Amino acid sequence: MRVAVVIPCYRAARHIEAVLASVPGTIEHILVVDDACPEGSGDVAARLADPRVEVIRHAVNKGVGGAVVTGYRRALDLGCDMVVKMDGDGQMDPAELPRLIEPVAAGRVDYAKGNRFRHHAQLKAMPTMRLLGNSVLSFLVKAASGQWGVMDPTNGYTVIHARALTELDLDRLAERYFFESDMLIRLGTLGLPVEDVAIPARYGDENSSLRIGEAAAMFPPLLLKGFLRRVALRYFLDDFNIASLYLVAGVPLLLFGTVMGLEQWIESIATGVVRSAGTVMLAAMPVIIGFQLLLQAIAFDVAATPRERGR
Repeated sequence: MRVAVVIPCYRAARHIEAVLASVPGTIEHILVVDDACPEGSGDVAARLADPRVEVIRHAVNKGVGGAVVTGYRRALDLGCDMVVKMDGDGQMDPAELPRLIEPVAAGRVDYAKGNRFRHHAQLKAMPTMRLLGNSVLSFLVKAASGQWGVMDPTNGYTVIHARALTELDLDRLAERYFFESDMLIRLGTLGLPVEDVAIPARYGDENSSLRIGEAAAMFPPLLLKGFLRRVALRYFLDDFNIASLYLVAGVPLLLFGTVMGLEQWIESIATGVVRSAGTVMLAAMPVIIGFQLLLQAIAFDVAATPRERGR
């Protein structure tokens, strides 16, 4: 199978030469996307005497997602069967490429990604705040994407099959830091399986341009939008099943009971009159039943996680 490696470059001039030199010889195409890099990472790559290397330049910075999509399109034009995404900062070990590619090459899944969380010893090198934030983000992305079997959603060491690229609407993929999470959400919406591959990260003198505060403000609304879109498509437009009924009944019951309970509680405090047992139960029972129905919907969603292609 023909494999291309896409390397988006922004402020990676110090590392890009070593990264390119370490890409295995079995890789046919190395697509370096210079995303308007102020350090001229593309110029460094272009000077190398490697016929596999092709430098694509952006006149305007589009972010990591925009750069990767440019590489994806070029790989499809070249007739590649699989496309690997690797960063240019040296954190991703090219020696791990065969293990990363294997699940896709074997036909089990359409998309495979690295997972740093399975190497506990190497996790000590990860900054504490990044580790904590990644753990919380992993759960939120699981819920938004329906890919309940994956962790480390921001891991950018990935491989995707060309058939999955043709199913995705590349024009609608997030262009910046949300790109990896958006990929998982859109793959989950299409019901395409994803597999984690345990690959340790290598931390050196590279600087991450993603700030925790920026991510905390940007990710939640995008995850909520992705979650609502996936649920609407998977459980109401493309299909209507028992989980759809759980949602149709559970959400209104939970909202009704919560709103009524709050109203009665506020009025009780304001008037000093204790609400009757019947009034309390009238608010409590919809909350209990609605919550249970939503738990059943989540359980169904977890069980419906796409594990292997065609299943």
